[in-house]
Amino acid sequence: MTVTVRFAPSPTGYIHIGNTRTALFNWLFALKNDGRFILRFDDTDVERSKAEYAEAIATDLDWLGVKPDRVEQQSKRFAIYDAAVEKLKRAGLLYPAYETAEELERRRKLRLTRRLPPVYGREALKLTDADRAALEAEGRKPHWRFLLPNFKDDPFSPERTEVHWDDLVRGPQTVDLASMSDPVLVREDGTYLYTLPSVADDIDLSVTHIIRGDDHVTNTGAQIALFRALGAEPPAFGHHNLLTTISGEGLSKRSGALSVGSLREAGYEPMAIASLAVLIGTSENVIAAPDMAALATHFDPAATSKSSAKFDPAELDTLNRALIHALPFEAVRDRLAALGIEGEKAEAFWLAVRGNLTHVNDAAAWWRIVNEGAQSAPDLTPEDLTFVRQAFDLLPPEPWDRETWKIWTDAVKEATGRKGKALFMPLRLALTGLHSGPELADLLPLAGRERILARRP
Repeated sequence: MTVTVRFAPSPTGYIHIGNTRTALFNWLFALKNDGRFILRFDDTDVERSKAEYAEAIATDLDWLGVKPDRVEQQSKRFAIYDAAVEKLKRAGLLYPAYETAEELERRRKLRLTRRLPPVYGREALKLTDADRAALEAEGRKPHWRFLLPNFKDDPFSPERTEVHWDDLVRGPQTVDLASMSDPVLVREDGTYLYTLPSVADDIDLSVTHIIRGDDHVTNTGAQIALFRALGAEPPAFGHHNLLTTISGEGLSKRSGALSVGSLREAGYEPMAIASLAVLIGTSENVIAAPDMAALATHFDPAATSKSSAKFDPAELDTLNRALIHALPFEAVRDRLAALGIEGEKAEAFWLAVRGNLTHVNDAAAWWRIVNEGAQSAPDLTPEDLTFVRQAFDLLPPEPWDRETWKIWTDAVKEATGRKGKALFMPLRLALTGLHSGPELADLLPLAGRERILARRP
C-alpha cells in the first residue's frame, strides 16, 4: 500500500499560515513514508471559488516546497459524486427531507425544552409518497440526508453506536453516532455539501491517511460511516491543533490574516514559515530547518499538542534571521542582483552583512550605506564631531583590507587617547549613520578610501 495523503483547500481566498500547517503536515507525512501527495481543490462552491485563488494556492505551495504528485478539481468530478448518491439511494441510506431552516430550529428548541438532545428526529422518514408530492406541489424541494447506522431495527429509536479510530495526532478517539443528526449531503438546489464529495474523492483517489485540523474531529464519525456505506474501508485519520493569532483569534482566508502571499511579500524565507507552521504547538523545539528533509526529521504528528497554538510573527523573525545568517552567496545571488547588488564586491558584501539582516531585502539599505554613506547626518556631539574630524585625518592609505580598520583605530586611539565605545561609536555613526550593524572591518574595504573620505563631517 502506497501512503497517499491529500490537501483539499477551497479556492475561495488565499491560504494562510493555518492552512499551510495542514498542507505541510500532509506533505511531510508523505515525505517520511515515501508516499504520494494530492492537491485537491474543493471548488464545488461555484459562486465563491475563483481560478485566481486556485492559482495563488498552487503558487504558494510550490514556493514553500510542496510539490504535488497529482492535482484534482472537484468541479470536474461530479460524475463520481452523482454515482455515490445513486448508490446510497438504492441502499435506502439517503432520504429526502423538506423542512425549512425555521422549522428545524423550532424543532431543535422544542427538543431542548424536553431535555432531549437537539438532533434531527428523522420526521422526513415518516412522509408518504402523497405527503412528499403535496410538499413538492407547494414548491418545496428536498434536501437529502444520510441515514446514520445508529439503530438496530427502528430508525426512530437510535442507540448508542460508537465509532472508534486511533488518531495519528490525538490517539484513541470515540464518537457516538446517536448523538448526531443525519447529515445533509445534498442541498435543495442539488449542490453537494462538503462531506459527500470529500469521501467519494478519498475513495476514488485511494487516500490512505487524512490529516486535517481538529475542527473536523466531530465530523469523522459520520464520515467513517459514509465510507463504509459506500463500500470502502475508511482511511486513517489525524487531527492537528489549530493556529490562532497572537491575540487568540482564528485565522481566516477572507480576512487575509497571515496569508502565505503576504508573508512572502514581506520578505520571509519559505523554510522559516514552514518550520514555524509545523513545529509550533508541538513538543519539538521550534528551529529553523534549512530544507524539507531536515524539517521531516523533526516532524512527528503524535508530538502535537491538543490545545491551539498561537502564531507569533516575532518568532518568524527569529527563524528568518537564523536562516539568512547561514545562506551562502550562491543561494541569494539572483535576489541580490534584483536589488542592484552585483559586481565583484557583491559576495564579500553579502558575507559581511547577512548576520545583521532579518530579510534578504534588508541588504539593499546596507548596500546604499556602503556606497553612499549615512542616509542622514550623524547625530554627533560637538566633542565627538571634533574627534571624528581628527580621526578622518588619520585614515591610512590604500590598498585596504580587513586589517585596515584595526590599523586606523589603533592610530586614532594613540592620537586621541579615546578607547572602547567612546572611540568606536562616533566612528560608526559617521560612517553608517547607525548605532549598530555589520563589522566595520568588513565594510571599510568595500567602501574604499575615497568614499570614506567623502563622509568626513
